Formats: sequence, C-alpha cells, structure tokens
Amino acid sequence: MNIDRLLQQHGTHSEDAGAIPPLDQWHPEFTGDINISIRADGGWWHEGQPFARPKVARLLATLLRLDDEGYCLVTPVERWRVQVEDLPLVAVEADFHDNAWWFTTQFDDVVRLDAGHPLSVTLTPQGEAVPQLPVRFGLAARLHRNVYYQLVEAAETRDLGNGTSEIGLMSAGHWYALGRLEEESSGEAP
Repeated sequence: MNIDRLLQQHGTHSEDAGAIPPLDQWHPEFTGDINISIRADGGWWHEGQPFARPKVARLLATLLRLDDEGYCLVTPVERWRVQVEDLPLVAVEADFHDNAWWFTTQFDDVVRLDAGHPLSVTLTPQGEAVPQLPVRFGLAARLHRNVYYQLVEAAETRDLGNGTSEIGLMSAGHWYALGRLEEESSGEAP
C-alpha cells in the first residue's frame, strides 16, 4: 500500500478528502498484514511510531472496514489487515438535538443514536464495561470517558425491580442502558 499515492489520488485539501468510499463494493483478495496499529485511545501507529501526519490517519480511516480476517484497509485492488487494540474509532463528542443523541468520532464521522446505531455496553481489553456505538462497515466507536460522563449526567434511572435500577437515556424514541445499579443490602454483615 503506497500511502503517498493514496494521498495524491484522494487529495487532502479537497471536499472529498474525508468522504467514505464504497468499501462494501470492493472485494480484492486479502493481501496480508501491514505494520499499522490502532491504539485503544484512537491513535494510529506505523512501525511502532505515531503517525506524523494526521491527514494520513484520517485518509486511512476512510478505507477501514471489518472483514472476516479482521480490521482491513481496503482499496479496489488491495486489502491489508491492521491491528486494533480495542475498537478503531472513538466517539469524542456528543450532542443532543432533534430528540436524539448525535456522536462525532475523532475522524468526524457523525452517528445518530437510534435503532440502526444502538448503544451497547461491552468490555474493553482491560475488562472495563464501556459503551460502544456502531458506525460503518462493521466498525464501532468506543465512547471517550468525557462523552460517557456527559451521558451519565444526562441519564435517567429506571427501577427494574428486585433492588436493581438501570441508568440510561432516550434517543430517537428508544431507551439505551448505560449500566445497572444494585441496592446495597441493609442487613448486617455476617
């Protein structure tokens, strides 16, 4: 994969620089592994060093999808697997308008929290339960800690019975759970 050629082809200053190509229509043979990793914080690294040019990571993010072989950078003629520590995208902003929550990733993907893009709580590689949101082509965004705290501040609590409450929020007419609270027993310790 020739990154300089990709930058020339897709232009980093044009209106289409961040446009997502039709990756679902491209089906090249699997090419192999490339020494690119995406850290849990959303940072892109090549050969053990962070990308020096953010434009390169932004361009490559438009070529990323989840395949049977793993996370792959895809062009019409190549398909290279990259390593991803957790999820490849991070939701770094959240806004509420038009009765829905809207999330923006580090690469400016904008996703509406709705039935087509439901919030779910999954475990990070460190075993922490943190919400994620589907974005595109099998890719999901982990909610940044600040975004998660913003949602918790806006959240409601619903009693589920049996001493359990659920914290969550409404978006586009649907309820999305952020977590559960169990009431502490009032009995004495044994």
